[in-house]
Amino acid sequence: MAKLLLLEDEVDYRQEIADFLRSEGHQVMEAGSAAEFMPLMDVMDIALIDVGLPDGDGLEVAARLRQYRNKCGIIMLTAQGGVNYKITGLRDGADHYLVKPVRYDELLAHISALERRMGLGGWRLDSVERKLYAPNGHAEVLSEYELKLFELLAAQAGQAVSRRTIANAFGADWLDYDERRLEQIVSRLRRRWRENCPEELPFRTEHGKGYSFCADIEVF
Repeated sequence: MAKLLLLEDEVDYRQEIADFLRSEGHQVMEAGSAAEFMPLMDVMDIALIDVGLPDGDGLEVAARLRQYRNKCGIIMLTAQGGVNYKITGLRDGADHYLVKPVRYDELLAHISALERRMGLGGWRLDSVERKLYAPNGHAEVLSEYELKLFELLAAQAGQAVSRRTIANAFGADWLDYDERRLEQIVSRLRRRWRENCPEELPFRTEHGKGYSFCADIEVF
């Protein structure tokens, strides 16, 4: 998962954006000036840079960053929405140029696009918040049983997990367990995912064996 570095001098606005991104499962570092930003360039993957700074020009910071770390991702955040500003920002090294106030769903989509380009996007399971994240940034809240199911699937790294193992993890006695309950849990999950996310869920029924998740998944 990408490490984000947010450069924004307005404290309240910076905190608002950072809190949102953290709620979506991202790691976020914050800087209020170019001076605070520079020492952190080595430990981030994607930079979110405001153009207007108290000690410099965000476009110049982006250009320096691009020269220093060519393969990083750069998103400019600015109140300047003119075409010439956008052209300058993109020409000087930015990957995306967003006009404030930024729509958070749009910002998340641009971050996800950069993660895919950089090979950093992927499936993620947040065990604390009980959320499954798709590579496109969509998050689905899981039930207690769904979370246990995905924790088992993630631990098996693409291998089939038997229905008996799943039932035991649910705290049920396999000899008395009605497998239709598990099938209903899986069916509801698949239906909800299809309705809410265009990204296909790589969740497979292994006939005669159980279930598997056919993609790498990071658990945190």
